[in-house]
Amino acid sequence: MDRRSLLKLLAAGALAPPFSPELLAPLRTVHASPSNATTLNKHQHATVVMLADLILPRTETPGALDAGVVDFIDRILTHWYDPPERDRFLEGLSQIDVLSNQRFASDFIALSPDQRHEVLVHLGDGLRRDVESLANHPRGYRGSAPEPNHNFYFTLRQLVLVGYFTSEIGFAQQLHGQVIPARVDFCAPASPESPGAEE
Repeated sequence: MDRRSLLKLLAAGALAPPFSPELLAPLRTVHASPSNATTLNKHQHATVVMLADLILPRTETPGALDAGVVDFIDRILTHWYDPPERDRFLEGLSQIDVLSNQRFASDFIALSPDQRHEVLVHLGDGLRRDVESLANHPRGYRGSAPEPNHNFYFTLRQLVLVGYFTSEIGFAQQLHGQVIPARVDFCAPASPESPGAEE
């Protein structure tokens, strides 16, 4: 799948629930793609871990971290985002620490759970204001949610949700769908144990 098609599916998967198996199946290949090249450094990775866990925590069902969402996000950043998109995401991520330091004089990963929750509420309020602004002054948006490059929290939620629902855990347990294999080899020879194989 080419980059443009995957990113369109990524946006559609987040903006058009319910999540359909047909829509999400191509995105499942991202979970199985090579992960040797990474974009997030140690601090950025730890920040995304905490944010993803707040957005989709483990309850009686698995959460974002159980589904490997942070690795999914890193793969998207590394293999699918172009440099300007990647830079926008990383700049938005750095602003989380700026906000955390303004409010609590510490980076996000060093905050208490209540303080991290307060930062997330602040981000959610900002996203709500952006959506309301577009609804009141659509300029062709017709009241839709902001585009990903307009709001970091929107982009992050998009990646967390789509990453979760395209994982084996999210797809099978939350959507109650049949797990779609990341790769199907239609030309593989039948093994002697395979049904229908010649004896």
